[in-house]
Amino acid sequence: MTTLWDPVRLGHRVLGNRLVQAPMTRSRAQDDGTPGEWAPVYYAQRASMGLLITEGTQPSADGQGYANTPGLHEAAHVAGWRRVVEAVHAAGGRVFIQLMHAGRMSHPDNTLHHRQALAPSAVAANVRIPTASGMRDVPVPRAMTSADIVRTIEDFAAAAERAVEAGADGVELHGANGYLVQQFLASNANVRTDAYGGSIENRARFAFEVAAAVADRIGAARTGLRLSPGSALGGIDEGPERADLYHHLVTQLAPLELAYLHVVQGRDEALLREIRRLWPGVLIVNRPGRDRQSLSADLDAGLADMVSVGRMALSNPDLPTRIREDLPLNEPDPATFYGGGEAGYTDYPVFQPA
Repeated sequence: MTTLWDPVRLGHRVLGNRLVQAPMTRSRAQDDGTPGEWAPVYYAQRASMGLLITEGTQPSADGQGYANTPGLHEAAHVAGWRRVVEAVHAAGGRVFIQLMHAGRMSHPDNTLHHRQALAPSAVAANVRIPTASGMRDVPVPRAMTSADIVRTIEDFAAAAERAVEAGADGVELHGANGYLVQQFLASNANVRTDAYGGSIENRARFAFEVAAAVADRIGAARTGLRLSPGSALGGIDEGPERADLYHHLVTQLAPLELAYLHVVQGRDEALLREIRRLWPGVLIVNRPGRDRQSLSADLDAGLADMVSVGRMALSNPDLPTRIREDLPLNEPDPATFYGGGEAGYTDYPVFQPA
């Protein structure tokens, strides 16, 4: 039986265990999008995880949604991420940088250019997000033109190339949690009447073209994709045809031979089993709120090849040791999740015997 501690091949590399640090927004980048001074320490502390997936990183200025999130569209960003990657590699870890375009989940106050957000359609998310002046309604975005779509796909590919330039082991494309890629999938956020809207095939086109462009640019073995079927985050509703939508998308993606597919699992267990059947490569499963006792359940059931965790990794830099040796866990402090400095970021202790 496969266990958390068995090695696994991911693309060109063999990972030492099957625990993955899930991408988590920390909002500690510099104002210009360069990773903050403590980011190398934070990620290197957690290098004993089989794989680290970084916080969402905008592939362009238009991809930013929240304040103080990192980017990968300027030379300074590459230099900043190189410091992070070098620290992780020196500690023996492997790291994929997550590329995240927020789409309509943005506010002009959170960006340097203060432009209206881009999205598949001019449909507001009807949610509020944090800004420097407090929680604000997300404004109506500007519907992307055909030229915007072409440029945004290129932005993802160029950012992936910069990630490799920075030394990253690969990139994860954020197709989940209500952001741009999932907005194209969702019938209530995408009301286009061109080749990117309407039918299941058309709504899945953008996700496939982004994945194909990135895989072509940096290699499929360095390219992962995160999906969250059924997630309602950001006001998303994929409609009653959700299962058919993901059946089509995963079937189209499979021949690309990406490094992995990363699924944030909701309530539809039948759909997860179908994705497992359709996906021939490494499947990472994330179950929000999963406890330590159930970490191996999806491996045991043959539903996953790796499992990702968020808060447990955030608050326990030595999580694999604590899990393997059945040691107590640090509790995360939600008050320090976003923004700030070292507190709640690099100061969680490793286990010290009494």
